Amino acid sequence: MSVTSDIHIKKISPLESPATYAKRKPLTRTAEDTVIRGREGIRRIIHGDDDRMLLLVGPCSIHDLKGGREYASRLVELAERVKDRLLLVQRVYFEKPRTTVGWKGLINDPHLNGSFDLAAGLEMARSFLLEVAELGIPAATEWLDPITPQYYADLVSWGAIGARTAESQTHRQMASGLSMPIGFKNGTGGTIQLAIDGMVACKSEHAFLGVDADGRASIVLTEGNPDCHLVLRGGKTGPNYDAQSVRNSQRLLEASGFKPLLMVDCSHANSNKDHRNQAIAFRDVLAQRVAGNLGVMSIMLESNLFEGRQDLGRDPSSLKYGVSITDACVGWDDTEELVLEAHKALSSKRAAMA
Repeated sequence: MSVTSDIHIKKISPLESPATYAKRKPLTRTAEDTVIRGREGIRRIIHGDDDRMLLLVGPCSIHDLKGGREYASRLVELAERVKDRLLLVQRVYFEKPRTTVGWKGLINDPHLNGSFDLAAGLEMARSFLLEVAELGIPAATEWLDPITPQYYADLVSWGAIGARTAESQTHRQMASGLSMPIGFKNGTGGTIQLAIDGMVACKSEHAFLGVDADGRASIVLTEGNPDCHLVLRGGKTGPNYDAQSVRNSQRLLEASGFKPLLMVDCSHANSNKDHRNQAIAFRDVLAQRVAGNLGVMSIMLESNLFEGRQDLGRDPSSLKYGVSITDACVGWDDTEELVLEAHKALSSKRAAMA
């Protein structure tokens, strides 16, 4: 036993390879069609080739698969009603970055009890994404751990590099090799250029260490990911979804050689961490789009079956069904109202232009 290695490690457990997980839960033809259709639709919107708006809606994090399934089943019906003007994608977030400590998401602690059964968490994540894809709804997630994409990225249509990791070389390199469009969020302090620099890096070639489908440590060479965009989520200085902030961000994008196309996240600092403010941000951003700023191509909304949030206590069985255990979300009724409101406004705008 070395006296200089693993001094603070309690235990290292082997993990089955990504290929083994994929063999147990293979990509079906229906799921594959959903992922490809979702990626292509998102790609066209973020490059300005489709005049629909992209809406990313869903729970802050998935902690209850039953509730997640019910949300997906509702969303597939709503998506069909608005598909001519809106592309709906479900947030399916399994990894949660923490400022200090806290529940890190379904993969890290799937049983909600501190047992950290990551092997089961990866299995549950892949199974759930497969179910959502077979319903016909594209999925969006945040990429946090650089190894997890090998386990389920084939089932994801859009990915985020979060505010805490947009400046990370590891995540920029990882994003350059991912197969789906990627949104870079501005930093927690509100810095926009930080995210744009991440986009520049994402589009470039990289070489880094990673794992292959068989779980072997490998050298990864990427050709760069051309499908990246900016996500405004506010910062320590306050929200940045207002028209002036959006225009300033668009000018920074153009100065770095990008089209002035961006997404606005209505949660986090853009709602001052109050879920009731998400609707205010949503309607403001929608109004900018209707007024003619086509660069506002997408909105993100943290939404669950029921509004608000709850604390994860010692007894997971006591949790309220359909209520977030991370950030507070708007409820389904408000979500549906906002989506239909957006569809009506965009439909009226298009009719007026005809």
